Amino acid sequence: MSILDFEKKVAEIESRLSEISTDNQAEVKELQQQLHLYKNRAYNNLTAWDHVVLARHPKRPKVRDYINYIFDDFIEFHGDRLYGDDAAIIGGIAKIGPHVVTVIGHQKGNTTAENIECNFGMPHPEGYRKALRLMKQAEKFNRPIITFIDTPGAYPGPEAEERGQGHAIAECLRDMSNLKTSTLSIVIGEGGSGGALALGVSDQIWMLQYAIYSILSPEGFASILYKDGSKAKEAAEVMKLTAQDYLSMGIIDHIIKEPIGGAHQFPQYVFDHLRDDLNNYLEQTKKLSIKQIQAKRYKKYRSIGEFDIIK
Repeated sequence: MSILDFEKKVAEIESRLSEISTDNQAEVKELQQQLHLYKNRAYNNLTAWDHVVLARHPKRPKVRDYINYIFDDFIEFHGDRLYGDDAAIIGGIAKIGPHVVTVIGHQKGNTTAENIECNFGMPHPEGYRKALRLMKQAEKFNRPIITFIDTPGAYPGPEAEERGQGHAIAECLRDMSNLKTSTLSIVIGEGGSGGALALGVSDQIWMLQYAIYSILSPEGFASILYKDGSKAKEAAEVMKLTAQDYLSMGIIDHIIKEPIGGAHQFPQYVFDHLRDDLNNYLEQTKKLSIKQIQAKRYKKYRSIGEFDIIK
């Protein structure tokens, strides 16, 4: 049974529970036990493909939801000062507790119209140039930068390539790695390819429990590895794209726990825990000098991929 099929089954049981009279305690207890069993069975044995499905769930909270519930006094900035604005990248200045920060993220929509407006979370080059403009501004005023990653990848259309998509992403990678301010990236859904990495070269990388991070989609990987895009489920297992995979490899630094069923089941749970984690993180990083921040960042990325030579 797929995760989405399982959700339908859970919804059926919950609907039956709501219809049963509270006087019928025996049936209520039986259905509650059945529901608990279903949830434990499903979410304690998730496959890599299940993580992909949850990361792409249409009801999963989007970056604007995180901004609205975690931060105060958000002031959004628009445009790259070269071509125009890109709704697939949202960014600006906000407060969290006593801290003033720059927030940048990939934006997906909740409806078809919203997804068309923000290109399904696939930025054009002007989106990445806007992001870089905000990063440079944050560096100038020594504001910490928090990025939220949720994209299937950068938009690969001809018009994006004509406007310098590869160059815009490369500039983000280069300049983000050298920023003279603290940086934190949080993968909240999909983290796909260079389009995700352009906002992800940070001092620390966090992932939500059911988020994914990968060099390309499982469908694309299957097309290359197996010459068959329909084998995406098998490809997902090979790709090592879950939060636990990345934590075990030392690529990410922290996993943000999600409620059973995913962040969309109880968004406030995720928002509250992430707000606490962010406040603690910002309190710790403000004690570090710029040289210490850059040295730790350099060491982090130099150590990724290290291995022991067996003689």
